[in-house]
Amino acid sequence: MKLYCFGESGHSYKAALALELAGCDWQPVFVDFFNGETRTEAYRKDINNMGEAPVLVDKEIKLSQSGVIQSYIAEKTGRHGGETEAEKRHILRWILWDNSKFSTTIGMTRYLMNFVPEDHRPDAVIKFNQSRLKVAYRVLNDALDGREFLVGRSITHADMTCCGYLFYPEEFGFDRSDWPNINRWLTNISSTQGWKAPYDLMPGSPADRA
Repeated sequence: MKLYCFGESGHSYKAALALELAGCDWQPVFVDFFNGETRTEAYRKDINNMGEAPVLVDKEIKLSQSGVIQSYIAEKTGRHGGETEAEKRHILRWILWDNSKFSTTIGMTRYLMNFVPEDHRPDAVIKFNQSRLKVAYRVLNDALDGREFLVGRSITHADMTCCGYLFYPEEFGFDRSDWPNINRWLTNISSTQGWKAPYDLMPGSPADRA
């Protein structure tokens, strides 16, 4: 399998981590996002007409959107997708919540704070996003009260989707020490055999453009 991805992408990280922890035979294909590759006609025609990463290619199957890729990996490997129908629905619930309320806001805030020139950063937008994220952090922190992982007794795609951006070193207004349950949960995830940080798992990092 091939995963079109780049290190700075939290959504790519979710898919890459899912592949890695499931023990899949896969290789990353670097997408030069910051030089506009996803906006080219060739990329939209041959890789993803939505102009996004990640994209998973498994022989004749081509999938985009991290949640869809995670679901496919769970179906293909039988791992991390929940043991019961109730758990599978609960995992999907977290994937949908993450993509609509959590990762999208984190990704935009992180981008504005780190990858946009300082004199072009919209401070009001950043502050608004950070206020929304505090609500989301509280939801996640409360859900992890007394739990090692979000669903079931071991790591699932619910954890891999929600943790995606939280392992990045760039500032976006999150301090894991402020959220003890999230802090403990992130330690549980990073202690899982096979876990790797984003820039160790995929090509591309801010250091490459320094």
